[in-house]
Amino acid sequence: MYGLGWAGVKKLPEPVAAALGRKIADVAWKRRGKSVLRLESNLARVVPDAGPERLRALSQAGMRSYMRYWMESFRLPAMDPRRFGTDVSIKDEHILREALASGRGVIVALPHLANWDLAGAWVTGHVGVPFTTVAERLKPESLYDRFVAYRQSLGMEVLPHSGGAAFGTLARRLRSGGLICLVADRDLSSSGVEVDFFGATARMPAGPALLAQQTGAALLPVTLSYGDAPKMYGRIHPEVEVPGTGTRAEKTAAMTQSVADAFASGIAEHPEDWHMLQRLWLDDLEERP
Repeated sequence: MYGLGWAGVKKLPEPVAAALGRKIADVAWKRRGKSVLRLESNLARVVPDAGPERLRALSQAGMRSYMRYWMESFRLPAMDPRRFGTDVSIKDEHILREALASGRGVIVALPHLANWDLAGAWVTGHVGVPFTTVAERLKPESLYDRFVAYRQSLGMEVLPHSGGAAFGTLARRLRSGGLICLVADRDLSSSGVEVDFFGATARMPAGPALLAQQTGAALLPVTLSYGDAPKMYGRIHPEVEVPGTGTRAEKTAAMTQSVADAFASGIAEHPEDWHMLQRLWLDDLEERP
């Protein structure tokens, strides 16, 4: 299915691809499968005062946003790079540019909001800076290889998430003044940092905070949202500073909580664009046998 998407969707006219994405999203939403129900459960934490009707409307909008991500991503390699500067509007872009100019290295941390791949294409195509990222190693291997090739075609260096070598490579990139971008609202290692997230405990990756402490790089949370197609908007939040006191673990916990707070502000403003179709909060994880 992914192979057909990459091969076929980029050949469709943009309005046709968008309509196809909405149709697929609506079919999936009406089936009320596990992913849709999990999305609704997650949204209930983000919008706790939402009744059943509003939650269903939010989950439908969320599935449409999620399929918009895929349709755009399938088309990105064939998109005119000049559109990255017109279709993407980032607030406080100067924070990123000033951090890059300082030569300290920059860590951009994002949640699964809107289209993080399009944001990456904006960085390489509009800001003109290559960057390094990490991708979850998917099964089958051919699917992972497609993801890597796709992101490399957009100017990204992609490291596999599995194994400990990625951290050392990321640290070297930062020490040389480079940029790394990490999707950091879901811990894949089960050894992340516990944070308060919308009033309950979740676990998020410690990597961004640890890298900032170890290399002196600037840690910048970024949140995204969709507007009317083809526009996407974003905000670069102020740098998360390394605390002046405390143990390494205490500093990491405080910095990761600050990242989580920035993520929460963006997700609360645009909950329908948060593509979290998996369990995230610890009490949801504990439900599993």
